[in-house]
Amino acid sequence: MRIRRYGPDYARRHFLQQMAKGVTSAGVLMPLWQAMAQTGEITKAYPDELLSIEGYTKGRIKTGDEITAANVELVKDLLEPIKYVQVAKMGRRLRVAKTTTELMRLSPWDYLEATLRNKGQAKFDARGNVVTAEGKPWIGGNPFPAPQSALELFAGLTLSWGRHDASFYAIKEYDLSSDGDQRFNYECGWAEMSPIARVRIEPKPYWPGHEDKLRYQSVFFQTPDSAKGTSFLNVWAYDQSTFPDLYGYVPAFKRIRQFPTDQRFEPLIPGSTLYLSDAWCAGDPLYTWGNYRIVSRGPMLAAVSGGWNPTHPNWEHGTHGGPKGKTFWDTTVELVPEAIVVDAEPVKFPRAPVSKKRVWFDARTQLPISMVSFDRRNEPYRSFDGAYGLYEADGKTFMDGKHPYWSWGHVHAFDIQTGTMTRLEQVRSISGGHATVANDAGIYDKYLTNAALMRLGSA
Repeated sequence: MRIRRYGPDYARRHFLQQMAKGVTSAGVLMPLWQAMAQTGEITKAYPDELLSIEGYTKGRIKTGDEITAANVELVKDLLEPIKYVQVAKMGRRLRVAKTTTELMRLSPWDYLEATLRNKGQAKFDARGNVVTAEGKPWIGGNPFPAPQSALELFAGLTLSWGRHDASFYAIKEYDLSSDGDQRFNYECGWAEMSPIARVRIEPKPYWPGHEDKLRYQSVFFQTPDSAKGTSFLNVWAYDQSTFPDLYGYVPAFKRIRQFPTDQRFEPLIPGSTLYLSDAWCAGDPLYTWGNYRIVSRGPMLAAVSGGWNPTHPNWEHGTHGGPKGKTFWDTTVELVPEAIVVDAEPVKFPRAPVSKKRVWFDARTQLPISMVSFDRRNEPYRSFDGAYGLYEADGKTFMDGKHPYWSWGHVHAFDIQTGTMTRLEQVRSISGGHATVANDAGIYDKYLTNAALMRLGSA
């Protein structure tokens, strides 16, 4: 039996002391990535009191309980400010699950294997781009699994959003007013593919002739009829000081046009509170933001498991809360032993409506688990929080090759100043026969070229 030597006060003091000393390594009892490399688990890196909600709250909240307005004050310090307001004042509820301790359940298997295999081989070149020791583009996995700075955290995130070589997400979007009324409902597809740092799709780690690109990414809309055929394609350069090329197909004009790419703080479609800049909390090239700095660290409640709903044939999720009972997704959270909180400022966007964004990273995987942006008065403005997990639950599994698929399940994009909400969920399929899939090389020709935009727009 382990003697209970460390309570929440000890952990809080530890994190404060580490911040004061400028120490960036994760873990309390030993370095986190050393523990995970040895055992595949996090338990040796943290005291018991950071490994369960029961231990952290001294039994006042237990696994399986719901966090509501009645008990949210017990965990206020574990929630980002907008999520706290949603629970305390808007009827949001959070069901608590057991803390995940196995590393391989927290991201795609192949991505984590590459992270472990390539640890220590990354550096920044003279232009600030992530390269190997030989100066070549990155080769796979997270380049900085034990980050020493805020910049390293964001560099790893920007290199690979969905952590697959290629992904196609079938998505349903719901845009709600502050009164809880559903104003818009869209079916859309989101595709992304990496020509570098590939760990599954041949050829790997690079797609010859495309090594100067970081990613291809597109989004298109299938419903309603007013939006059908509208599509956008982002082509990212590997150089992270360069804005992506942005192309769009507008059905009314039946042609492709190029859009200015520094206007990334506007919705692509009516009613949405989601911006290109929001994608994965790192929707812009690394050096279009700056002044990256770690501002705090400590435990947090986040939805890093249980994001998939296999009980619905199309994976659709239940809702609750708000004026009409449909503002928030039913969400399962767990105690993350250590989150690293990073601020960044938009340095290449003179007309940006935000003064900074604050992103919470899971220290175990560097996964972005929440974001809050602040307006020019430095007041909380918008939040972006997702739910993730392995697609393995209730005796059902959706596979990605040899292993269960890992991905996001649903997202809230909320404007606290207007009360408007955009909810997105990853579903099995949308109209037109477009279905969720990962690591399929055919995603490029089907969704990630100008010819694909024309084809999708005329279908």
